[in-house]
Amino acid sequence: MSESDKSNSRLFDLDLLRAIVTVADCGSFTTAATRLHSTQSTISQKIRRLEELAGHRLLERGNRDVLPTDAGNTLLGYARRLLALNDELVEALSGATVALTVRIGVPDDFASGRTTQQLAAFNRRYPQVKLEVTSGLSRDLSASYDRGELDLVLLKQRQNSREAVACWPEKTRWVDSASNPCIDLDPLPIVTFPPRGVYRDELIAALESMGRRWHISFTSSSLSGIQSAIADGMGIGLLPMRAVTAGHAVVPKSVGLPSVDMFEVALLHRPAADPMIKDLAQVLSKVLAQDTRG
Repeated sequence: MSESDKSNSRLFDLDLLRAIVTVADCGSFTTAATRLHSTQSTISQKIRRLEELAGHRLLERGNRDVLPTDAGNTLLGYARRLLALNDELVEALSGATVALTVRIGVPDDFASGRTTQQLAAFNRRYPQVKLEVTSGLSRDLSASYDRGELDLVLLKQRQNSREAVACWPEKTRWVDSASNPCIDLDPLPIVTFPPRGVYRDELIAALESMGRRWHISFTSSSLSGIQSAIADGMGIGLLPMRAVTAGHAVVPKSVGLPSVDMFEVALLHRPAADPMIKDLAQVLSKVLAQDTRG
């Protein structure tokens, strides 16, 4: 007999494993047979077959009940785990089968609040749709979308940079710390995203146009990192209105900082996208429309 034949001869049938687990739980062949809608002789045959495969006696008949041997206890532990995995597989492939996975990309400031609330509501309506949400810098999300790694994306971009399903203007504000303002410092410290990060070039160009001296005091690819650094007095920054927190103070127009209003939020999906992706795009469109009005 080849090694593969020997291996195959030792495969444990789940039906046999379920029989011994039921007998052990019931403590009786008769009761186990009733529970499994079988006969006592059939259950006994399955246990004998299992003992042949295991090479050990697995059950001992007592005066009143049936008890597992030491080898039986060892086998029962594995049997329960295998049966549990089988049940999980059956459930995964049942009516709860994922019919479609939608890969979504959103900037950090859209990864909570109304956006996730609407995504959760959509998921409850369509439990067969699996949503995989990635948040990050728009430059990275755009690259992932172009590589085919995302199905639906929200991007912050300069107006009309690329064709989109829908676009909304991005309202931004110059923001300082409410408790430790630094707008009057010279050179002016600024908090911003890394190179090619959204707002960075425009922020620097605006300060240059004023003739203000400046230096970068803090950079982060995380929106929360930018928000915290500004609130803690590391420098001023340029943020979308939705990202301004109680720890921030909007720099008044009297300071003379120019408005930066050349950005938009764009929603993208491919023309041949699944109808469910298009439905989800409509959900996100409503969120963005509310956000723009706000």
